[in-house]
Amino acid sequence: MKTQHHSLRLTTFALLLLCITGFSYAATIQQEISATSTIETVKKRGVLKVGMDIFQPWAMKDKNGKLIGFEIDVATRLAEDIGVKVEFLPTAWSGIIPALLTGKFDVIIGGMGITPQRGLQVNFTQPYDYSGMAIVAHKKLAAGFDSLEDFNQPEVQIAVKLGTTAAAAAKKFLPQAKLRMFDTEPQAYQELRNGNVHAVVGNAPRPAYEAVDYSDTLFLPVQGTFTREPIGFAMRKGDPDTLAFFNSWITVATLEGWLEERHTYWFGGKDWQNQVE
Repeated sequence: MKTQHHSLRLTTFALLLLCITGFSYAATIQQEISATSTIETVKKRGVLKVGMDIFQPWAMKDKNGKLIGFEIDVATRLAEDIGVKVEFLPTAWSGIIPALLTGKFDVIIGGMGITPQRGLQVNFTQPYDYSGMAIVAHKKLAAGFDSLEDFNQPEVQIAVKLGTTAAAAAKKFLPQAKLRMFDTEPQAYQELRNGNVHAVVGNAPRPAYEAVDYSDTLFLPVQGTFTREPIGFAMRKGDPDTLAFFNSWITVATLEGWLEERHTYWFGGKDWQNQVE
């Protein structure tokens, strides 16, 4: 009987020791993950590096060459709340995810739509904004067009920015049309103004602004947007602490009404127009 009790005590002790060792190992792993998280790196560095591209009015240069726009406000406020400076790293949209994955910057805050395909490469935060696609057309080339279906023809040319959800939307909704890809939005819109394409598909509200600014040449064949997509921060995978912080920040900024106020300023009107080149 004593032998059985002794054996039981040894087994219990061994299990207890195993549990303690397991907990200790798990805690060590957790500490290592936390220490190597992007948010901890940013705090130590004192700078949040943000990848973005030029999308009016998400991000653009003012008359002095300074970046302004909705995304600029968001990233600047985020950095301030972390207690660090912000560094913007403009990057061609077609290569912005590869640049994030190679560590060129810490996060993409650039009006990036959350899609399953992108989600295979990066982790997205919860949405902090919503966008949609709109279409603006050339009055002469698209005379009489008043629906998306009118543009879904092989002889119709649609300009879009390479690598964007605008390009994906054009392929989905206008599969018969010929897509012309451009590296930047200004190139696509200039091609439309020159009468070389029938229309541009792009993130709202830019198409509507173009129709107003160039009303002699351009018009909106379809009012409003024909898609709705969530917008999130994009970050490298395997970093739960940074993802949790970003999501918490978005929740607070949303509940404060700050994100809505900034969205209204940049997307609800053009009071900022005189600041832009």
